[in-house]
Amino acid sequence: MTQTLALTLAAAALLAGCYVVPMGPDGKPVTVQPAAVQPATPPAAQFTARLYPQNEAARRYGLVQALVTHNHTGHGAFSATIGGERFTGDATRQSASSREGTANGAGERGNYINCTYRMNDSALGSGKCRMNDGAEFAMHIGG
Repeated sequence: MTQTLALTLAAAALLAGCYVVPMGPDGKPVTVQPAAVQPATPPAAQFTARLYPQNEAARRYGLVQALVTHNHTGHGAFSATIGGERFTGDATRQSASSREGTANGAGERGNYINCTYRMNDSALGSGKCRMNDGAEFAMHIGG
């Protein structure tokens, strides 16, 4: 038993400085390439949007605050509360690099709002919104 233990310890000592090299089918060492590092996706940008009443139907709602979230792929989210009704939906640019886009929201009581906008730079823009009841708003994004 002591001889087996001594042989095991000797073999372990001899192999302690060894490491395994991956070999290909032809017996030559294989170079392993590390996985490509993906660049970090920038966090989604959130912009406040102010909707200013433009006609009598919109005046009853007053100034409306909305939130547009843009995830740098040309698609994001739109939300607002108008007349006590919460609207949620999508904000989509015509293409990921385009300055022009649309934002649409459906309300929890069945109403809806459609907006078109144009970004003047990466954080400021303007547009128009119209609700299904005829209320029209001028939209100012950012600032």
